[in-house]
Amino acid sequence: MRIDPELLAEIVAHAQENPRIECCGVVAARPAEGSGGGQAAGGTAGERADGAGTVATHVYRAENVHASALKFEIGPMELYRLSEEIEERGWEIGAIYHSHVRSAPYPSQTDIGFAAGWPGLEWIIVGLAGEGGPEVRSYLIEGAAVREVPIVPAPQGAAG
Repeated sequence: MRIDPELLAEIVAHAQENPRIECCGVVAARPAEGSGGGQAAGGTAGERADGAGTVATHVYRAENVHASALKFEIGPMELYRLSEEIEERGWEIGAIYHSHVRSAPYPSQTDIGFAAGWPGLEWIIVGLAGEGGPEVRSYLIEGAAVREVPIVPAPQGAAG
């Protein structure tokens, strides 16, 4: 996924607001220019056959219904409302993001289990446990397979 550094900064800021609990939210996206739109056969929302991928358009914060340092969940009604708003704007959910307050930004077994219900989405994780400040990583999770994917800076103004 290509993402404007300002949108990525919004995700990190959300994670840092309350570093005692995992934050969460969704990232809306649209096909990158020249990608032809839609998912490639066997591809995912963030990975198109021609490599153009998607461009993040907006960050939507969500409430972690567990208010926990160990897990997150977006309530079903909130997720439905966010999905509807994103679709009304002609976008798609490109990623789900959350933070890890006590560990590195790598998917936990809980994350992997949750991802089963969202095939093809990127999972952006902000790790807050490191000494050098927040660390942000993105993954594609298909079944038990976890693959890190790059977070590519989008050209300024590409989000709109």
